[in-house]
Amino acid sequence: MQSFALPSPDTPRRLQLSLAAGGLLLLAAGGALWAQVAGDRGIAPVATSTDIEVRGIHVDVGGKNPEDARENGWREAQRLAWKKLNGPAIPDSRLQSLVSAIVVETEQIGPRRYIADLAVIFDRSRTGSVLGEGGRRARSAPMLTLPVTFSGGTQTMYETRTPWQRAWAEFQAGGSAIDYVRPSGAGGESLLLTYGQTRRRSRSWWNEILDQFGAADVLVPIAELHREWPGGPVVGRFTARHGPDDELLGSFEMRAESEQQLPQMLQQAVRRFDALFAQALAEGKLRPDPTLTLDEVEISPAVRALIEASRRAEADEAAARAAAAEAALPVQVVPPTPTGEEPAAVASFTVQVATPDAGAMDAALASVRGAAGVRSAAISSVAVGGTSVLRVTYAGDLAALAAALRARGWQVTQGSNALAISR
Repeated sequence: MQSFALPSPDTPRRLQLSLAAGGLLLLAAGGALWAQVAGDRGIAPVATSTDIEVRGIHVDVGGKNPEDARENGWREAQRLAWKKLNGPAIPDSRLQSLVSAIVVETEQIGPRRYIADLAVIFDRSRTGSVLGEGGRRARSAPMLTLPVTFSGGTQTMYETRTPWQRAWAEFQAGGSAIDYVRPSGAGGESLLLTYGQTRRRSRSWWNEILDQFGAADVLVPIAELHREWPGGPVVGRFTARHGPDDELLGSFEMRAESEQQLPQMLQQAVRRFDALFAQALAEGKLRPDPTLTLDEVEISPAVRALIEASRRAEADEAAARAAAAEAALPVQVVPPTPTGEEPAAVASFTVQVATPDAGAMDAALASVRGAAGVRSAAISSVAVGGTSVLRVTYAGDLAALAAALRARGWQVTQGSNALAISR
């Protein structure tokens, strides 16, 4: 608990009022910060299983009584699900031994009739030998998944609990070709992961977030929900985007006839997104952006080799374009002028720069790299809203570097083997 010292009676009246106002502001600020992360938010994703799940099985069967009708319906659902997997013909007794669970999506039970929509989950370890597959499949690099909801003129992600966030949290992704990294959205994650983050292009911002969640790239499934009237039909427009440049992968529409059918529609939309992402992966569109750093990400050697090959290909293309542009220029032979001066020694210096936002960070780095005599410039520490630190390799001494930065329009303060610059 914070404590504040009371002003003495000798303290001037104006100073007493200032101290009191400052204390109230501190208390209010603390309450405001707590209010931003408190409340009912955050849905933890379900534990991932590698079992084979077959959804959307509709049955309509009869029986001698409600229990018999339901048992007949579940047996029929197992047969239909096995047929969807193109499994060989096997007896019902053996088929039942391969089923680990049956999930009831909707059901209606009558005296002698059973109507339901079910999902059948098969145990992969027992089913793999029957289907003739080893159970191993290629998967993508870890993808940070940020579900965005457009509804009522607002864009939300984790600020409040939404049906779209719940649908992604409850999605069983063990059998998917995509390695989803799904944040829960609890605590400070609701402040860090917002719709505004998906519109950023700064690699510095994205690298910080992806490193924090152990991901290599980002997927943004967007659900735009339009309600025709309260409690009536809900039209959903869904858009799949990928990467820090917000690349469009595809879109589709779905419709729920009532608010009660909205969760089921969103679950179907998640499965369509998964199929869309898997198709993009197969077509080579879902490889991680080579401009993002992957030092803190655990990915398979095969995926890392593909990323490195992509980086080399881009570097080769850039070199080829530069060579073509240079060849197009007229050649001018300039005879060397003897000066008798030795080349300047190359040294490394620390440069502190004020970075109020991510754009200022990128602009400062580009400006320093463009200064005359600068061989390289790298970020040592990023502090958006404060002072970031650059490590600059320069052909000359510190005073010459300060002069070069002043020529680029910077206000420079020189210290001991370090500079502080600002606009």
